[in-house]
Amino acid sequence: MRNIALQLMYVGSNYHGWQIQKNAVSVEETLEHALGKIVGHPVKCTGAGRTDAGVHALTYVANFRTSSTIPCDRLPLAVNTRLPDDIAVTRAVEVSEDFNAISSCVKKEYTYRIYNSRVPNAFLVNRVWRYTYGHLDESVMAEAAGHFVGTHDFAAMKSVGTDVKSTVRTVYYFTVERQGDMIECKVCANGFLYNMVRAMVGTLVYAAEGKLAPGDIPAILSGGCRTEGGPTAPPGGLYMSRLWYTEPGLTGEEMT
Repeated sequence: MRNIALQLMYVGSNYHGWQIQKNAVSVEETLEHALGKIVGHPVKCTGAGRTDAGVHALTYVANFRTSSTIPCDRLPLAVNTRLPDDIAVTRAVEVSEDFNAISSCVKKEYTYRIYNSRVPNAFLVNRVWRYTYGHLDESVMAEAAGHFVGTHDFAAMKSVGTDVKSTVRTVYYFTVERQGDMIECKVCANGFLYNMVRAMVGTLVYAAEGKLAPGDIPAILSGGCRTEGGPTAPPGGLYMSRLWYTEPGLTGEEMT
């Protein structure tokens, strides 16, 4: 059996996240169904991580095992004929037997986009958080973001009911930049808790609104109480944007 890693991108607006759901359409289910038609047998994919309903992926990696002999360079074109237009496989690579898209991932980057304008943009619907309540000071947001960098207990930045062994994560960078009305937040870590990025972005917005000071964030993290931080930002502004792997055969550290 071959172990194949796929790079794909998707717009998450029409899906209830990556993971298969009992009563809702997911990206995983849609991809597995398309792959099964191409390789001629049922397929089970392992994805790089869970993305929530409405969240997008500029890049995403999933692997599956197959007895098919279809060359990797032909697989993306073949499977894309069976996929809807909002999911696209861009690359396929044969990887080692022990490669796993989630456990072999060294670090991940998410990008969150805020459209800070009272004037709507029809082309950004479900693609950004449209913030209309005034000008957000990106310098204050960037200062607040800096307090999340490092190894911390992020219990205060996860959704209630998250079941994990540890809530300690290492954030390598968290940047905030504005271009016109668009604010782009990029955060990279060795792993993320459920809704962690959206909670952190909501906290940055709280700082920009003056509801907390950037210097309050260390105490919020130490306290571990979710209600001390900002709101959970809407899902439509969130994108999985970069993944790093050390698997030989992938392009450098990242599959992009």
